Amino acid sequence: MRFAVLGSGSGGNSTIVECDGKYLLVDIGLSSKQINLRLNALGVDPQKISGILLTHEHGDHVRGLDVFLRKVKVPVLATIMTGRVVQENLKERPQWVAFESGQHFKWEGFDFRTFSLPHDAVEPVGYVISRGERSMAVATDLGHVDHGVMAALKGVEGLVLEANYEWQMLEADTKRPFSTKQRISSQHGHLSNEQAADLIAELVPEGLKNVILGHLSSDCNCPVKAVELVREKIEGQDLEICAAGQHEVTGWQSLEPPIDPAFYGELFGGSST
Repeated sequence: MRFAVLGSGSGGNSTIVECDGKYLLVDIGLSSKQINLRLNALGVDPQKISGILLTHEHGDHVRGLDVFLRKVKVPVLATIMTGRVVQENLKERPQWVAFESGQHFKWEGFDFRTFSLPHDAVEPVGYVISRGERSMAVATDLGHVDHGVMAALKGVEGLVLEANYEWQMLEADTKRPFSTKQRISSQHGHLSNEQAADLIAELVPEGLKNVILGHLSSDCNCPVKAVELVREKIEGQDLEICAAGQHEVTGWQSLEPPIDPAFYGELFGGSST
């Protein structure tokens, strides 16, 4: 299993997950043109996408859906309420796979565990995506980490996690009115660097190996600060981490299966013990 972020921020969000030659998009908030360009940059034919998973109905997560579906006929997976809202703005209705928030289900060889996210949308969810022994999760647009989020994410190997703002930068920002700042930092707004780092520090001992920080504010955050804070929190524990940007794709993050010690014995013609 491997995953990458096509772009992340207030201008649009989309993540791609691949396992055994099957591809999923989680959100499609960039334009259809940009989705195609960025998929091609990763060596992925858009026609090979098996499904599109939606976290919620906000424009920066669904903006490219309508145009993309006109050329790529692919099923869309979403909660019942999110699906109802999104379909109102589509010219053509694709195949929909509806589920309830919190539902655990299998589809196209993938195993999905969905979990509710505290965000100001109709029915926002995060996803734990598994196939075989590999698992990764996407959790963006959440105002705080509650028990349900923590429980859902324990044990995942890969994670795309929101780190939207740095406290001091948000407070000092002159572009946003106080009401907007309140909404961003509220229990149903977005995660700060500190909140994201605290969550990651809890998950690393549970098996987390690869993290992409996403949805960083262009005005109220700094990728270097966000990554450095996580490094400080995990105190030297092993973790691959990077921050996604709005205008370019990240590299693929691979979740490699553990190597059987017997392999070394076979490779070198001796015993592994």
